[in-house]
Amino acid sequence: MTAIPATVGSRSLLAVLLPSMLVTVIASDMVNLVLPSIGAEFGASEAELAWVVTGFLLVFAVGTPFYGRVSDRIGLRRLFAFALLTYAVGSLVSALAPDLLVLVAGRIVMGAGAAAIPVLSMVAVTRLVPAGRRGLAIGVVSAAAGIGTAAGPALGGGIGQLLGWPALFWLMSAAALVLLPAAWRVLPADTPANAERFDLLGGVLLGLGAGLVLFGITQAQVAGFTAISSWGSLLVAVPALVLFGWRTVRVARPFVPPSLFGNRVYRVAVVVAFLAMWVNLGGLVFVPLLVVEVDGLTPGQGALVMIPAGLAVAALSPLIGRVADRIGTRPLVLSGLAVMGFFALFLAGFADSVVLAGIGILGLSAGFIFVLTPIISAAAGALPAGQAGVGLGILQGAQFLGAGTGPALLGVLVTANGGGRSAYSTAFAVMAGVVVVTFAVAWRMRAGRGLPGSG
Repeated sequence: MTAIPATVGSRSLLAVLLPSMLVTVIASDMVNLVLPSIGAEFGASEAELAWVVTGFLLVFAVGTPFYGRVSDRIGLRRLFAFALLTYAVGSLVSALAPDLLVLVAGRIVMGAGAAAIPVLSMVAVTRLVPAGRRGLAIGVVSAAAGIGTAAGPALGGGIGQLLGWPALFWLMSAAALVLLPAAWRVLPADTPANAERFDLLGGVLLGLGAGLVLFGITQAQVAGFTAISSWGSLLVAVPALVLFGWRTVRVARPFVPPSLFGNRVYRVAVVVAFLAMWVNLGGLVFVPLLVVEVDGLTPGQGALVMIPAGLAVAALSPLIGRVADRIGTRPLVLSGLAVMGFFALFLAGFADSVVLAGIGILGLSAGFIFVLTPIISAAAGALPAGQAGVGLGILQGAQFLGAGTGPALLGVLVTANGGGRSAYSTAFAVMAGVVVVTFAVAWRMRAGRGLPGSG
């Protein structure tokens, strides 16, 4: 593990990683509350508008593991700069879009750039920050991810209502361009040691399978599972993933080394990250929709409900990272999941006013950050140096795949139940059930060797 060069301090590194993470993660759901305005301007149907979100998420979820794997061969500086520039170009195309097709194309380019930032940020922390301070650094970067996820709807609803939806993309493009020279100056240019070739076809099959799963589920939200675009995508995903598994055990240098999943700590981390993000994004998407569609708030007013959750994530993440370095992962993760389960049930039973909905999402977000920061730190610590990029890429890919599938499946459920308050309550109850499953998985950390606090 390489220490930070003498010319680069931890503060300088985090001063670049934190805003980069914030800017790119915000983009994932900042358009949710302005989709009606976009639809009205372009005369688009709900199914067509879904591509503004789906296009970004597809490329984001598929691209993250690729960037992680490539970071084991190419220096962080070049990859990070390429990602920021791609994100800025995609944002500019989106801001200037004359029709929906160009807007979707811009969002896809944005996703191609944004996919790199979370995984490259974690790889940078893992490679460059000393082990004793790594938990704190991961906490700071996770804070940016959590704030960005919570602030996306708030920023989109507020700025979109005040200045119009193109202003969102102008802002994202400008921010990425400002960060570009700072990233080039701070990140090291060296190529990772022991870089080796990998099975590109295996990576393509993994991306194809994961992308088709996400596409099929998001199409079910719009057209139902009976639509050929939904079940057909899921059907084609199966052989793609089977072929990926076959190549993983057959080729000399697979895209994902099988030994990666021989590590119990890492296996648990991937599953917990996926399921916890599934629940967290469900709350972050459907609480604002609840107060807008059921309680009658404007998008700008609905966005205000999310602000306390973002502030809580900002305050707790660095603290949790520091505590994880001292007491270990398992107690924090189990406590966080217990909090998430409690507030998911609170939303299911008591979110019959704007204030109570705000309290529910505040608690859910606080519980989630108790899970995410320690689980990433544990996974990073369990990975061999030569597998840090691909390991964190798969972990981040699972996390954002959960971010896409959770709201999509819950959206199908809400629509099937009529879309009223009771439908949202049912969705929140399902989230609580998923937390129970996640808790059972996380409990298995006890048997993991080398995991701090595993008991």
